[in-house]
Amino acid sequence: MDNSHCTLAARNPLTQVESLNDRPVIGILAQHTVDELTEVAKSYVAASYVKYLESAGSRVAVIRLYLSESEYEKIFYSINGILLPGGAVDLEKSEFARVSSIFYRLALKACDRGDYFPIWGTCLGHQVLTALTAGENLLSRTDTSNVALTLDFTDETKSSQIFKDFSPEMMKVLSEKPLTGHFHKFSVTVQAFETNEKLRSFYRLVSTNRDRQGVPFVSTIEALVYPIYGTQWHPEANRFLWKESLEAPHCAHGVRLSYLLAEFFVNEARKSLHRFETKKEEESALIESHQPVFLGDKSSFRTVYFFD
Repeated sequence: MDNSHCTLAARNPLTQVESLNDRPVIGILAQHTVDELTEVAKSYVAASYVKYLESAGSRVAVIRLYLSESEYEKIFYSINGILLPGGAVDLEKSEFARVSSIFYRLALKACDRGDYFPIWGTCLGHQVLTALTAGENLLSRTDTSNVALTLDFTDETKSSQIFKDFSPEMMKVLSEKPLTGHFHKFSVTVQAFETNEKLRSFYRLVSTNRDRQGVPFVSTIEALVYPIYGTQWHPEANRFLWKESLEAPHCAHGVRLSYLLAEFFVNEARKSLHRFETKKEEESALIESHQPVFLGDKSSFRTVYFFD
């Protein structure tokens, strides 16, 4: 399939500045509540992801679970990108996976028509993207729970869109200092990635890491043609995860890393010209119309928005 038209639109965002969207709205897919929080609500959005996107100039819309496919299609043509956050659900059978697959399919079809729509997956979101592309769950158990790591860049990094505007100094820091927070128990190993033709032909493997036992796993990917990006680590953590027990580096370089990636994805969303049909629909979709709830150390996120 020749998707060069999408590639050109993606890789030359400033050739038509007048067509960029300076009021982007990025959707965040709600996540299932767990443990005692299930008594409070069915789903939530962590405030850290909201702050992350808003800090780089985007507005945020909540994408609730359990809607119909037609409702999600309408949302798709109203927003300018989607962030699939972290969590802990089944990659193939959960409601989170179902909704992710709908936006994934719509994004591919849109891009094939020259209609730009970026997707970012963080942690679970990253894992779901690999499952959607491969058509199966390729995760393996890894010793990666609550650890900060350097990024082991591959030869593909020189072609990376995510890191293309990073200074040489910043790239050097990322390869030498453990700035990326990992909070996952499963990963796609490098071996699983390299032996899967669907993943290898769809994604550029930008960085890898090794778990505490030395097992190499995939940490950063980006689609070769489509504006789809995934990190097994949490870019928002460096600025917005403050639970003391979490390995979320808050040093100046860590904070800078977080902002640069938020800015990158928001700038991707600026290339989408989707919009809500009415001002009323837009206002009702924005998460700022909801009140966040402070949970303190009862939650790793400390502050969340509850839904349903």
